[in-house]
Amino acid sequence: MLSLVIVIAVGIGVTALIGGVALALRPAVENNAESRLSMLTGARRAPGEREEASLLTSSSLDDTKSMADDFLARFGNINRLMEQADVQMSGTKFLSICAAAAGVGAVICIASPTPKYLLPLFAAVTGGLPLLWLLQKRKKRINRFNQQLPEALELLSRSLRAGHSLAAGFGLIASEMQAPIGTEFGRSFEEQNLGITLDEALEGMTERVPNMDLRFFATAVMLQRQTGGDLAEILDKIGHLIRDRFKLAGAIQALTGEGRLSGIVLLSLPPTLYVVMLYLNYDYAMVLMRDETGRMLMGIALVMQFVGAMVIRKIINIKV
Repeated sequence: MLSLVIVIAVGIGVTALIGGVALALRPAVENNAESRLSMLTGARRAPGEREEASLLTSSSLDDTKSMADDFLARFGNINRLMEQADVQMSGTKFLSICAAAAGVGAVICIASPTPKYLLPLFAAVTGGLPLLWLLQKRKKRINRFNQQLPEALELLSRSLRAGHSLAAGFGLIASEMQAPIGTEFGRSFEEQNLGITLDEALEGMTERVPNMDLRFFATAVMLQRQTGGDLAEILDKIGHLIRDRFKLAGAIQALTGEGRLSGIVLLSLPPTLYVVMLYLNYDYAMVLMRDETGRMLMGIALVMQFVGAMVIRKIINIKV
């Protein structure tokens, strides 16, 4: 029974490692169009320019940062990821969770018959699980925001046609729609009430929610304030464009479903068969772990699985 638990833990660790490396190697979300929109909205700051914090973005009036916050800001800006995922957690607490998870991985390696030189690998895999959870939570929140955006733009368009101001439209979205889009527009509405300009409020929202359609909206609002025009009609067109993109993305998901299922089966088949062999013939299956050649073959198999996962992901990942 203990061996079965250990094998399952190893399989989960390997899967987490493959997923973490895949997320780390994925291309940046921003493309050329998004970069140009960022330049128009001013989302990209000049190097060395200090980002001003508002009263709404800080958790308290004390602006001092802990050593953990400074450490996370240097390595990938985890604090920004936690803000985008709407996770109210300090850098110290997040690092403590990562360290505890890494300790669990080290204990699993020590208690199992696996080679002890794999201890750093076990610790790195389990220590990265909180980061994978954070990225997954961020992705889920952004996807939920994307689904709500067309309805919010239509609501804002009807509000403008009824004679309300743009700021009042933001407040209407905040009161009528659920999180996360209601929370984000409500935050922008409150920032304007505190004296922050509309351009800065929109810029902050595009940073908290990295979405190309939202940047289209922010750019349209900024250009309309400078040049004039029918903003309600522009918002209707953006909402219609977003809905058409959702339809196209759904068609692509249906067409690539076979490829995704094939990838899941091919990646899960080797560890599943190994667990079955452990149950049927334990001594025969453990030769792969005890023998030097078996461990080398297992390492080669893991590398080949990773390469296969990258190839399958490249085939089925179609940008819309």
